[in-house]
Amino acid sequence: MTRHMTRLAVVAALMISLTGLTVPVTAAFAQSQDSQSNEDLYRQLALFGDVLEQVRSKYVEAPSDEELIEAALSGMLSSLDPHSSYLPPKGFEDMQVQTRGAFGGLGIEVTMENGLVKVIAPIDDTPAQRAGILPNDLVSHLDGEPILGLTLSEAVDLMRGEKGTAISLTISRANEDEPLEISITRDIIRIRAVRTRVEGVDKNIAYIRLTTFNAQTTKNLKVAFNQLLAEIGQNKLAGYIIDLRNNPGGLLSEAISVSDTMLNQGEIVSTRGRAQEDSSRFNARRGDMTNGLPIVVMINGGSASASEIVAGALQDNHRAVIIGTQSFGKGSVQTIMPLSNNGALRMTTARYFTPSGRSIQALGISPDIISEQKLPDNLKKLDGRSEADLRGRLDGKNIDGESNRGDDIEQKEKTSVAYIPPEPADDLQLSDAINLLIKLQKEAQAEGQPKS
Repeated sequence: MTRHMTRLAVVAALMISLTGLTVPVTAAFAQSQDSQSNEDLYRQLALFGDVLEQVRSKYVEAPSDEELIEAALSGMLSSLDPHSSYLPPKGFEDMQVQTRGAFGGLGIEVTMENGLVKVIAPIDDTPAQRAGILPNDLVSHLDGEPILGLTLSEAVDLMRGEKGTAISLTISRANEDEPLEISITRDIIRIRAVRTRVEGVDKNIAYIRLTTFNAQTTKNLKVAFNQLLAEIGQNKLAGYIIDLRNNPGGLLSEAISVSDTMLNQGEIVSTRGRAQEDSSRFNARRGDMTNGLPIVVMINGGSASASEIVAGALQDNHRAVIIGTQSFGKGSVQTIMPLSNNGALRMTTARYFTPSGRSIQALGISPDIISEQKLPDNLKKLDGRSEADLRGRLDGKNIDGESNRGDDIEQKEKTSVAYIPPEPADDLQLSDAINLLIKLQKEAQAEGQPKS
């Protein structure tokens, strides 16, 4: 009798919690679900309560109730798609710190794939990049301990730590016969979202590299536009190269505001979710900080999410020429939903669409001009990986509901390895971008268009 009452108490608590979480959408829920669906839901909650009580009472060692619930929440969210997850309080705090632009760790953007940590891209000028970590590396062990069985938040927490402490990563890399052991010393990762320099034989090209989309990106980009204009001179400036290669993305709001700095009008991006509040359309306002000069945007297989929003907005508005290789193909929006325990849900709530209504989900942005990078010998046999390779990822559907691959179900192409040479002189893609920008400037001058 006692065990039965305990199970009922657990189920009742779950139902109360569910009701509390769904208060804002109660009306919509009631309209869209019939009584049979509700009965099925409560039956499943009762099953969960049964299992929970069996584990609490009979597992060989007394488990922590908090850890059991956190594990259930993590499993629920991670089963949805590769980008949804439950963030316990420490993980949510770490995410907020990273968004602000400074944290202690290695300097890599990661996701989870088949139970291992997959590197999306190393962050510029960080211990991970200097140690030779590459996009698509799979981390199987940390200090000799297997990652399999950990959540992404738990693995990330282990990789972070105090400056000066070392950690050993066991890396599985395509076409390497044996796993690689790479030791990295942690440092304070201060993400410089914007890096600039002057390029071109005549020193008349403004080069801007965006490494991430955090809370500082747009503010620093505006400063960069003004500084480069002053350094080169208004009458000499030929145009801008915006380098989004190996930029794994970040905040949607920053992708919108970054795009807006280079547009005077037109749509930037639209989002559509199941709920009305998750569907929005964002338009540019007047104030093109590039003064209409030619823009070349560089992308590769490490350009994801917010990077693809910017590239898609500039491409569809015919404001920039995109050069490089196919981008990663992450066309979904994640919303952070704080919880009462100071943790949060990071959940996919919408798909996003470029101004022309196309989805790049599991497809990516196709460059206007393909420019392949020259790879070092140890990378030539590697295959790149993209969103399309992730287990459980969403299908790509354009805004009209049709597949973004059209009738060609075999459209998946070999993904290029996302590699940027450490020395600009060895960067063939950069050289192609410079030559393209010079060509665009000459064409604009021949058509009699003003330079400003």
